[in-house]
Amino acid sequence: MHPFAYTRVFDTREALDAGRRGGRYIAGGTTLVDLMRETVERPETLVDITGLPLGEITVTERGGLRIGALVTMSEAAAHDKVRTLYPVVSEALELSASAQLRNVATIGGNIMQRTRCTYFRDVTADCNKREPGSGCAALHGVNRTHAILGTSGACVATHPSDAAVAFAALEARVHLVGPDGTRHVPFADFLLRPGSSPQREQALRKGELITAVEIPALPRPLRSGYLKVRDRQSYEFALTSAAVALHVRGGVIREARVAAGGVGTVPWKLPAVEQHLVGERPSGALWSAAAAKAADGARPLQHNRFKVELLKRTVERQLRVVGGTE
Repeated sequence: MHPFAYTRVFDTREALDAGRRGGRYIAGGTTLVDLMRETVERPETLVDITGLPLGEITVTERGGLRIGALVTMSEAAAHDKVRTLYPVVSEALELSASAQLRNVATIGGNIMQRTRCTYFRDVTADCNKREPGSGCAALHGVNRTHAILGTSGACVATHPSDAAVAFAALEARVHLVGPDGTRHVPFADFLLRPGSSPQREQALRKGELITAVEIPALPRPLRSGYLKVRDRQSYEFALTSAAVALHVRGGVIREARVAAGGVGTVPWKLPAVEQHLVGERPSGALWSAAAAKAADGARPLQHNRFKVELLKRTVERQLRVVGGTE
């Protein structure tokens, strides 16, 4: 680990000043500290923001939910309003990491975490995300766990967050504050596909700080849930996952929100699946036909072709469960 300076801040302006000077924000540290140990990240200054007042969960005026950036994963998963209004978020959080990590990792840090691609974390391997222009060793290496959606010739790494998949499905917004004031970014625009610049992963401006993630008010009744498929049942990242939220009224699906994880370079919204569902009556045939569209546009690699069919099966299974036909 390389030498670094450490400072702790207690108000937002102080944090922004430090961020503008190049300081890296840290709260739970469950990702950044690991990357520093592996010398993947070498920040000169860490800015501890755990003293900021960003640890509340509140219901918005319109009936949505605002989750502060410093709320821990455990706190969010256990919160009565999260569990009642958006169980897909609770389930995604509870299927993440380990209990010990969830007790300290924050919501803001979770969506900011970097890929678990082994080539990214191996400083001897070529990785455009870590060292732009060096190449992507995963393209012709062992790529079983890599992305099949949203990839480019520069990067095929997946985004690891489970909670981010739920936020993407629910079309949440990320609240930011920076030297130029506050702004709100749709979740779909916050995490960036790699394109030709995989080193840029979030739509953050210099010195900006995440203050909250806001889930919009959605029509009721709303059924939602999260399914994660992985190599083992504890402390493992997804091979595929599906976040599903359905508004069914009068026996007809009025709204559908579906996203997938473990298969995309970012949490992957599935609009073709959603469009196939809206206006239809729940049935086994409907779930199968909708799920068949889940891998539209997929570009599998040598070792992860199995993910195409696995993604379809994962989405179909979760549609059946949330839709109440199983």
